Amino acid sequence: SIIGPNGAGKTTFFNCVTGFYRHEEGTILFEDEPVDGMATDRITRLGIARTYQNIRLFQNMTVMENVLVGQHPHLKTGLFGAILRGRRVRQEEEQAVEDASEMLQFVGLAGRGDWMAKNLPYGDQRRLEIARALGTSPKLLLLDEPTAGMNPAETHKMTGLIRKLRDDLGITILLIEHEMRVVMGISERITVLDYGQRIAEGPPEAIQRDKRVIEAYLGKTASEQAFGEYEPASDPQDRAAAAARTGAHPVAPAGHDADGSRPAGEVPEPRNED
Repeated sequence: SIIGPNGAGKTTFFNCVTGFYRHEEGTILFEDEPVDGMATDRITRLGIARTYQNIRLFQNMTVMENVLVGQHPHLKTGLFGAILRGRRVRQEEEQAVEDASEMLQFVGLAGRGDWMAKNLPYGDQRRLEIARALGTSPKLLLLDEPTAGMNPAETHKMTGLIRKLRDDLGITILLIEHEMRVVMGISERITVLDYGQRIAEGPPEAIQRDKRVIEAYLGKTASEQAFGEYEPASDPQDRAAAAARTGAHPVAPAGHDADGSRPAGEVPEPRNED
């Protein structure tokens, strides 16, 4: 997963990897092959797919059609084949529809292929975005805040789906997410960005206690509180009042809880989206 405060550069990183932006320095390698300057469709064919912060479905197309669009980079039918509609073309179309149906079943949208995308509930539209990305046969799937705007039940289901993508399909997942319960519960490794710079990287347990991460989210004062570098107010209400003056959430010193609900030093959830 990639986390960081608002404006840290998380989505910009995704845009560079997928060819929407050109980076100014360095090289981006995928399976030891540089993708710098490649067209977005070539990057997709290599096996990199993504979803977006804001849903970007073809709203006036059906659910099935949205997934079929995702398969387009790997279809072989050309202009004349589409006009003549020979046996191979029909077979390819039938196989594409069959594959799309399997993808819809995998993400929990079986039986909704004929629905208009715009008529799906919000959580199902997020699932459809993932199904469309699966249509490109990705090796690396970039998910940009897939649980944004979801209620707790929808978030739980989406977390389960992300696990299935990784464990059942063997797809490498790179996740941007502000919901820390999702990040800490599903990630094997976390990278933290701040102002475009990587400030920490490691397993969730290490990131939760990293001083630089807490400082990036809450500021230096809260970081000093979390790591006992000065003596904070002993009463939780006093700590909360002090945090309110600085605009930060109260973070308890090491070994204590600020309000009994969060382990000391744990990275809090950001209050706003990018």
